[in-house]
Amino acid sequence: MATDIQPELPFSGRIALKPEDDEGGRMSFFEHLVELRKRLINSALAIGVGMMIGVAVSNKVFAYMARPMLAALRAAHFEDKLVYTSPTGAISLLINLGLYLGIVIASPVVLYQVWMFIAPGLYRHERRAMSAFVFSSLALFLCGIAFGYYVSLPYILKFLIGFQGPFKPLISINEYFDLILVILLGLGLMFELPVLIFCLSLFGIVTPRFLWKNIRYAVLVITLLAAIVTPTPDATTMVLFMGVLLGLYFIGIGVSYMVVRKREKRLADESGAS
Repeated sequence: MATDIQPELPFSGRIALKPEDDEGGRMSFFEHLVELRKRLINSALAIGVGMMIGVAVSNKVFAYMARPMLAALRAAHFEDKLVYTSPTGAISLLINLGLYLGIVIASPVVLYQVWMFIAPGLYRHERRAMSAFVFSSLALFLCGIAFGYYVSLPYILKFLIGFQGPFKPLISINEYFDLILVILLGLGLMFELPVLIFCLSLFGIVTPRFLWKNIRYAVLVITLLAAIVTPTPDATTMVLFMGVLLGLYFIGIGVSYMVVRKREKRLADESGAS
């Protein structure tokens, strides 16, 4: 006797959309390309507008960024002045700073566009994490920059200016900008570690048990990374960077635990309902 029961395909629980989901996950390949083009254009426009704003305020921003360097020079009893060594040095610095500021200003919009592109492939309850994902990414990045500016940068500059010997420093604004760019952006990206672990846990790539079991390898990688990104050769700065990264790693383990626990609870509820 014929029946209307259809065989269940493997992984159909992830591929098939639930009734409450919309039609976003059923787009064709061409429609996905059109959607990708739309998101890329929106992101490019946001970055362009952000860069124009960044260039307009770059002079004031660099004056604020120069305060730790000027304070380190005064503390070492040097003249608190920065110089540029080429006719285009000042204007090129302000333009470059404005471009970086534009990317930071546009980052919430870019992250939103990324999420809107991948959201149709997720369940509705997973899409609700969009605002938390965007906010936490931006907040952690800004926390990393703030940590670098208020904690790491003054100590690093004091250490570097302390090796004065018989020499008098003549600090170029371009070289100083390159230094703080490495420190601030590097720490800003490092502070995104919990968000990265959250995304990997959301898609089942890592689990808290996996992260805890391989913590010795994580410590090794963090030590190597701290040795590479630390701009000074002293051990204290390296230990400071290591401590921050380890703290972020443990926060990531906690985030992964919450993601996995919530997923297991949802699966248990669905199994009980069926």
